[in-house]
Amino acid sequence: MIKKSTIPTLLGIIVLLAGTFLGVFYLNMTQVFRIGASPETSPKDVRISSVGNNTATVSWTTDGETSGFVTWGENQNAISKVELEGSTDAKYYTHSITLTGLNPSSVYYYKINSNGADFDNNGIPWQITTGPDLGVNQESYPISGSVISAAGNPQKRALVYLNVGGYLQSTLTSATGNFVFQLGNIRSPDLASFVAVDPERTLLEISVQAGPEGTATVQVFPKSAQPIPPIILGQVYDLRNLEPSLGGQSPSADLQLPEGETQESKFNVATTSGNLKPTTVILENIDEGEVVTSVEPEFFGKGPAGETITISVHSQEPITDTVQIPSNGSWSWSPPENLEEGPHTVTISWIDTTGITRTLTRNFIVQAGELPAFTATGSGSTPTPQATVAPITTTSTPVATSTPQATKTPTPTGTPLPAPVPVTGDLTVTFLLSMIGLLVIAFGFLVWKQAGNELNA
Repeated sequence: MIKKSTIPTLLGIIVLLAGTFLGVFYLNMTQVFRIGASPETSPKDVRISSVGNNTATVSWTTDGETSGFVTWGENQNAISKVELEGSTDAKYYTHSITLTGLNPSSVYYYKINSNGADFDNNGIPWQITTGPDLGVNQESYPISGSVISAAGNPQKRALVYLNVGGYLQSTLTSATGNFVFQLGNIRSPDLASFVAVDPERTLLEISVQAGPEGTATVQVFPKSAQPIPPIILGQVYDLRNLEPSLGGQSPSADLQLPEGETQESKFNVATTSGNLKPTTVILENIDEGEVVTSVEPEFFGKGPAGETITISVHSQEPITDTVQIPSNGSWSWSPPENLEEGPHTVTISWIDTTGITRTLTRNFIVQAGELPAFTATGSGSTPTPQATVAPITTTSTPVATSTPQATKTPTPTGTPLPAPVPVTGDLTVTFLLSMIGLLVIAFGFLVWKQAGNELNA
């Protein structure tokens, strides 16, 4: 009798321990979710664009301003390489990171880290497949444009996507709201060949994503895209009937600002005092997608004195050289031979003070002849609109992407991120399970006591 009466007591102890363990585990899981998967930091509208034989661009948006990076590799179980969004931990609504040094016709896997939490495609990494090496397309066809907010301000860091027959290119607008695309880089959907662009029939579908500032879409033919009239966020344009520019003049659109808004110059030159020593390498004279008019361009910028940087120009004949930054922190370099006209990529790499290899990449176009009216380094003033362009009534729906899911991972060495503040969980489950355990123990004690009394009787 006594041995049988101890069974409920042991069961109560087991339930008590199990309840405590489950309660603590529940609180920890709740806390991790709240820290790593905040809706404001979750990547949205994740896209792969500008895929070539050795590069690909990953872009996304967030509801809040966040900093991020991409981890990637050739094996989905060993994603160890890191590509940063920039040299600082600046926070943005729009994000774009270009992976370089890829191999032709190869498969790569990647995850997005946003504010310290990894996001993937429902538990598995996203996937990229590069195209074959097609060399450099000698057919150069640059187009350009500018993005303006609804208030009439140049929109910087807006994601601009160009869809040509299913092939997607992307870029970020410059500080003055300008962007440039090179149609010579357009490939077929299977990436196996370059696409022959017909200036009058190849439809260009452009979409702009500027986070909380809004979106815009444009349909236009290449003949009327040198440059495209200013794109106002919140509008949908059908420019297929727009006549091409004549005599180097830009086609224009009616810029309708909201009531109460006035046009004013947004050009502002910030002044600084003192001589600040640079802590990282920067390239000052080439913006992403810029068109240069010299076959002997000079690259210059700033960096830590004594640092050795490696400069590589990727074109039909790759050029690689090294430069040691002088004591004044200003460096410059020109390629030893002329660059052919067309698209090029310059990559600057160096090893920082923590021993991590950093890279900086810019795509640019060499065009020794006539330039388009807008380039990536245009003036700070907004062109004056003249003609009216009728917006279309329908807009294309972007392809839905899988919902990213977050997992807590360690931060890569050399990439400091702000530590999140833990959030207190709900103790209700732990209390309930603990009370059940205590009740079972009390019940077991009463049974044991009753059995003892019967035995004594």
